[in-house]
Amino acid sequence: MKIQDQEIIALMNSANGQEKGLRALMDSYQSRLYWHIRRLIVDPALSQDVLQDTFIKVFENFHQFKQDSQLYTWLYRIATNQALQELNKMKRMQKSDTDAEYHLQNLVAQNAGPDAEEIQIMLQKAIQSLPEKQKLVFTLRYYEEQPYEEMSKMLDMSVGTLKTNYHYAKQKIEEYIKANYKE
Repeated sequence: MKIQDQEIIALMNSANGQEKGLRALMDSYQSRLYWHIRRLIVDPALSQDVLQDTFIKVFENFHQFKQDSQLYTWLYRIATNQALQELNKMKRMQKSDTDAEYHLQNLVAQNAGPDAEEIQIMLQKAIQSLPEKQKLVFTLRYYEEQPYEEMSKMLDMSVGTLKTNYHYAKQKIEEYIKANYKE
């Protein structure tokens, strides 16, 4: 565990240092957690809301951090759970929305940036079309470059299951791009 993590943990566990500890924790992990959430949620404003909910949950439940894993592993697990809850809430709301696919395509295109190439937009669309577990595993491995062992702790899945999900996700993304890419 990093020295800084040990300092954060000590502050968070002390009665009069929690606020300072939370600020240090946010300074250390806010950006990484935001981009992790953003890759799952896509919408920047909603990702920011989920990040805020993540830090609230961390603050309220820090006493449950047992230090049997790295601090970031615990944080990523909370962020992932918050993002999945939000995705589930969005799915329930979109069931009645007939243009949900159109909305998602526009959202991806808007957030990809004006100079983004067609393939980048298509990659995001392909990732968004994956089942939740595969999307999550692909995002953690491809963008976050998380080792399977850490992902196993975060997601409470075996390394073999993670590798299988990643393999299928890559396959589906390749098929999606081949089917939709027009040169």
